[in-house]
Amino acid sequence: MTFATISDVSTRLGRPITDPNEVAQVEAWLEDIEAMILARIPDLADLVAAGAPPVQTVVMVESNAVIRKIKNPDGKVSEGVDDYNYRLNENARKGELFLTDDEWELLTPDVVSSAFSTRPGFEPDRGWWPDSWVPLP
Repeated sequence: MTFATISDVSTRLGRPITDPNEVAQVEAWLEDIEAMILARIPDLADLVAAGAPPVQTVVMVESNAVIRKIKNPDGKVSEGVDDYNYRLNENARKGELFLTDDEWELLTPDVVSSAFSTRPGFEPDRGWWPDSWVPLP
């Protein structure tokens, strides 16, 4: 089961999604986009349960990716009339589902860690004391 639902997509799209074929297609796309997210963030459910990212952020990101696909299934960027021509977006030229870099950032919690550092050789951590360096206890 995906975080976003047909109702979430419909609300953001601004129209009902009631045709059985379209419902099936949108459900499949929601499953596809969540599979893409889980491939990169396998512990997404645990992160959402911890509140980072919030569930509404995941719903928004999944819904928006599917709406891009609904609105532009072929990935067209421009289209002409005389001597018909069109240009495809590099990311969506095949009409594929994708997340923007900003959306990936929304899904990735900020992690600050100083657990690892790289030093050319071993050097113990030292504290600052006036006029001398002494090892921390």
